[in-house]
Amino acid sequence: MRRRPVELSISHERWLVSYADFITLLFAFFVVMYSVSQVNEAKYRVLSDTLMDAFNNEPPQSLKPIQVGQPTLALEPSVVELGEGKKTGEFRGDGAFEKTADLPQLSGQFAERFAEMIDDQLLRVNSNELWLQLELNSNILFPSGSAEPGLQALGIFAEVAAMLKDFDNPVQVEGFTDNVPIANRRYASNWELSAARATAVVKLLARGGVAPQRLSAVGYGEFQPLADNATEAGRAQNRRVVLMIAREKQKRPAISDPALGGPGREASRPYPQPGLAPPPVGGDGAQQSIEPVPLEGGGLLFSSDPDLPRNN
Repeated sequence: MRRRPVELSISHERWLVSYADFITLLFAFFVVMYSVSQVNEAKYRVLSDTLMDAFNNEPPQSLKPIQVGQPTLALEPSVVELGEGKKTGEFRGDGAFEKTADLPQLSGQFAERFAEMIDDQLLRVNSNELWLQLELNSNILFPSGSAEPGLQALGIFAEVAAMLKDFDNPVQVEGFTDNVPIANRRYASNWELSAARATAVVKLLARGGVAPQRLSAVGYGEFQPLADNATEAGRAQNRRVVLMIAREKQKRPAISDPALGGPGREASRPYPQPGLAPPPVGGDGAQQSIEPVPLEGGGLLFSSDPDLPRNN
């Protein structure tokens, strides 16, 4: 019996298989190349530092240098870089170390942190070499006619306190109102309301870690407006709280200050007040006493003139 020959069918489209494999490999190649081109700089630096530490046999250097001898304090204030937002530091007379903020740099940090509120014209930041002014609209801080801070005020001043607590710059909080009269059982006038709002902000800053001795509260009431109180927009602009951050603390004059005639001054004379003439001084430089002189028609004349008769 004769076998039938087997017919072999030849496929003329086998090249498509090879072509598909080639395209797949080419696609994978480009994916790998793209992933390699996207380098994470932070991870690359960590990997580089790890490899350097692994292949470096030198012992790590100590971060705590050994103090040789006794440290001495310079008489002049020392300037030290203290990192972001910190510029200078100096030793006070009691040996404590003061840290002073770089106000323009701190202003940039406030502007960056509260950029959204600045865009909405709810907060304004201005600064120079002496002062940094942070002005906030009272409408976002307190309810109308109240000095109880709202939830938004608590969050805002918690962040402000976190940015200020590491510095020793004095902070004065100023409260302002519009000219709408207020008379209730708690606040008799806008004076009390503005002072109470400034005091509330001071308490929030102190609660956030700002040293209380650096803080002060001032209430101006309605008497320093920024805009016309005749319009609602002007009144809203006048209702505000301002934080004045000073570069240096201004010392208050004391009774013992030689400039006020205290111990240490040569003549120990009273401090002259504006518009008043200084007290008379005798030939030897000492202040003469003021004594009453009886008048003929009755009454007394108070004078330090030594030529006037004295009734002994």
